[in-house]
Amino acid sequence: MIFQRALRQELASASGAVFTTLFTITITFMLIKILGQAAGGKVASADVIALIGFAILTYLPILFILTGFISVLLVVTRSYRDSEMVVWFASGLSLSQWIKPILRFGTPIFLLTIVLSFIVTPWANQQSQEFRERYDKRSDIAKVSPGKFQESASSDRIFFVEEVAGDLSKVQNIFINTIKDGRSSVVVAKEGKIDIDEKGDRFLVMSKGSRYDGLPTEPDFQMMQFEKYGLLVTAQTKAGAGNKSAKALQIPALLADPNSFNLGEIFWRISLPIMCAVLMLLAVPLGYVNPRVGRSANLIISLLLVMVYLNLVNIVQANIVQNRFSLGQAWWPPHLSAIVLVALLFVWRLKVNSRLHPLVIWSKIKYRLLKKVRPAK
Repeated sequence: MIFQRALRQELASASGAVFTTLFTITITFMLIKILGQAAGGKVASADVIALIGFAILTYLPILFILTGFISVLLVVTRSYRDSEMVVWFASGLSLSQWIKPILRFGTPIFLLTIVLSFIVTPWANQQSQEFRERYDKRSDIAKVSPGKFQESASSDRIFFVEEVAGDLSKVQNIFINTIKDGRSSVVVAKEGKIDIDEKGDRFLVMSKGSRYDGLPTEPDFQMMQFEKYGLLVTAQTKAGAGNKSAKALQIPALLADPNSFNLGEIFWRISLPIMCAVLMLLAVPLGYVNPRVGRSANLIISLLLVMVYLNLVNIVQANIVQNRFSLGQAWWPPHLSAIVLVALLFVWRLKVNSRLHPLVIWSKIKYRLLKKVRPAK
C-alpha cells in the first residue's frame, strides 16, 4: 500500500509536468500557425482565439497518450537509476506487480481519451470547419480590414479601403488592383457599396472614380473616369454547404455512411484509447536502465517504438481509406502486435532467476549443447 501510494503520487507529479510541457509546446505551435493564417487572410482575426481552442481540443487525445507513456517511463527509469528496483527485486517481487498501480493511474487518462476521441474532438473539428466556411462565404470586400491591403480568394485581385461601414455593405476610398491575362487594371473610387442582383451575384458598385488599364509606358494604356462602376465580387453557385470532413462527424453519422473515409476515421478513434493503455504498459519494461551506463539508450529505443507504433496505425488507416483492407480485418493486427511486444518485454525483464526468463532458458540450452560437444576425458 505504501509503495502504491508513493507511486501514484510520483506518477501524478510527473504527468502534471509532462502535460504542461507538451501543452505549452502545442499551444505555441498552434498560435503561430493560426496567427499566420489570419495574417494571410485565410481566417478571420476575430476567430483566432476560438480556432486555437478548437485546435487544442483536437490534439488533446494525443497529448494525453504521450503524457501517460512519458510519465510511466520517467518514473520507472528513475527507480532503476536510484537502485530502488534492486531492492524491489531483492524483496522477491516481480516487475509484473507494477501493472496494477500503473493501470489505476492510467484509468482516468484512458477514459478521458475515449471521451475526447469519440465526442469532443469531432465537435471541435465541426466548429472549426464552420468558422472557416463562414469566413470563406463572405465576400472579398467584407474580409477587408480598413487601412490594410488584402488579397482576394482567387489571388488575382488586391483590395484596399480606408473605411468600412458598420454593416460591411459600404466602403470609402477604395483601391483595387486586378491582374488578368498578364494585364494590370487599377480602379480607385471615393465610395462604394455591395449590391446583389436577381441571380444572387455580389457586385461592388463604386462611384466617382477612375480606372487605369495597362502601364503608362505602354501604347495601349487606357484611363477613364466613371460615375458608377460595378465589379463582380462573389458569384453565386449551386454548390451546397460542402461535404463535411469525416473528422467532424460523430460516430452515428460515420456508421450511417460507411464509406472508406468514414471507416478510416472510425479506426483512428478506436485506436487512440487502445494506444493509450498499451503504451503505458509498454513503458514499464522499456524503463529499464543500467545505473552505471545511463538512460540514453532506453529513451531512444522507447521513442523509436512509439514512432513505429503510430506510423503503423497511420499506415493501416491509409489502407482502409484506400479500400485495401476492411475495418474488421485491419483494426486489430497493429494493436495485437503491440500487446505481444509488451508481453515479450515483460518476460525479458523478469527476474533473472525466473525459470521463464529468456536468459535462463538460453543458458540451459547452451549448457546442454556444450555438454554434448565437449569430449569425455
